[in-house]
Amino acid sequence: MAEARARLPFDLPEVDYEQYSNRQLVAVPLVVLALALAVIGVYYVLTGAPVGLGIAFTGGTEMQLTTTDSPDAIRTSFDEEVTSIQPISSQENAYIVTFQSSDTDAITAQAQSAGYEWDSIQSRSPSFGSTAQRQAFVGIGVAFAGMAVLVFVLFRTFVPSIAVVASAFSDIVIPVALMNLFGIELSLGTVAALLMLIGYSVDSDLLLNNHVLRRRGSFYESTYRAMRTGVTMTLTSISAMTVMTIVSFLFGIPLLPQVGIVLVFGLTADLMNTYMLNVTLLRYYKFEAVGR
Repeated sequence: MAEARARLPFDLPEVDYEQYSNRQLVAVPLVVLALALAVIGVYYVLTGAPVGLGIAFTGGTEMQLTTTDSPDAIRTSFDEEVTSIQPISSQENAYIVTFQSSDTDAITAQAQSAGYEWDSIQSRSPSFGSTAQRQAFVGIGVAFAGMAVLVFVLFRTFVPSIAVVASAFSDIVIPVALMNLFGIELSLGTVAALLMLIGYSVDSDLLLNNHVLRRRGSFYESTYRAMRTGVTMTLTSISAMTVMTIVSFLFGIPLLPQVGIVLVFGLTADLMNTYMLNVTLLRYYKFEAVGR
């Protein structure tokens, strides 16, 4: 094990898996998953949706305007219900104001009466948003189900397959729960981020499973060989997404900050799920299930 650790291209945390039982290793990711499910469940009871929905899925109007008024003053200037007011960091006194109503004529008339200048306005009907919402949830579900089927076809063994599926499931649930906690709405961009996380999770878990199940060497040597590539890949992606999030936020690029944050949430969760949850299930399979 020490020999395998010495070949790593950078210093990984000194984790000796042999010092921990399967129950100890699996406890952390399972507790985090349970808390995430609880957050989603509470949010669903309160709002009727598992995650906050953006204008693309609820319908409404989004206006970009320029004014020296405060957000509270902007809110009181409109008769239509304002759902959010977001400042644009790259433009002085510029805001993106979101309305529940899709009546653009009334909104522009009220903005004109208040003396506001607006650069753009776009709306989406509630019926179209409802259709898009169903398609988004179905798309995520189909992608996850297809991934699960592919994994079972590849391994044809229950425990290694369920390890990949369980890790991927947690990699999606945890970012969704954090989206609720941080007020990040589900948009077309964040849906794309969740779909990317499914693919990324499967990639890192398959890398680990292939090293452990199909290559020579002891269980722990194979695990550290997989970590050498997998951890490097994940940390590099987290760094890239962090930089993208910061830059896009500073320059006021829409969608990208939310996409980057969701990917950082999911990739961080993937490190925990791959090298604690998945490793634990594989170790159980190698030393207990197969050895009986």
